[in-house]
Amino acid sequence: MAAPVTRHFQKGDAASTAIYSDCGRYRYLLARQWGEGAPLLYIMLNPSKATEEHNDPTIERCERRARRLGYPGFEVVNLFAWRETSPANLRRSARPVGARNDAQILAAAGRAGLVLCAWGVHGAHQGRAEDVRALLDRAGYRLWHLGLSKQGHPRHPLYLPYDRQPLPWVGIG
Repeated sequence: MAAPVTRHFQKGDAASTAIYSDCGRYRYLLARQWGEGAPLLYIMLNPSKATEEHNDPTIERCERRARRLGYPGFEVVNLFAWRETSPANLRRSARPVGARNDAQILAAAGRAGLVLCAWGVHGAHQGRAEDVRALLDRAGYRLWHLGLSKQGHPRHPLYLPYDRQPLPWVGIG
């Protein structure tokens, strides 16, 4: 397994970092840090096209929410590290998780001030949401969400108002 590729960029007041697979098809981590202290961690479904240099609409909202909540930064990891904009295309990938993904999820949770689950309804693919929840539960992390779907999946932050406060996710382990 080839070493991951880490890229840095200064984006306004925020130091930005992204960790990719050597082939560039997987993004294991995206982070923005503008202050000292533990960042807000988002665990979402899969990375799209945001990079260390550019936000997409989801990352833009994640940054705004982290700032409003008073965090000095945020990190994003995903159930699936495969870079894809469409959940349908993600499901067609033969290996959507990525070889280093679980290790990056655990490392990011260890740095976080709060672990916010936000992967939406597609997290059930390949039982991945359950696998990640179990991984984090075994490691002793407390999980939070911004609301749950009717099926019990943590809502994606793109479509939620900024005044929505994180709630502890109880009864999941």
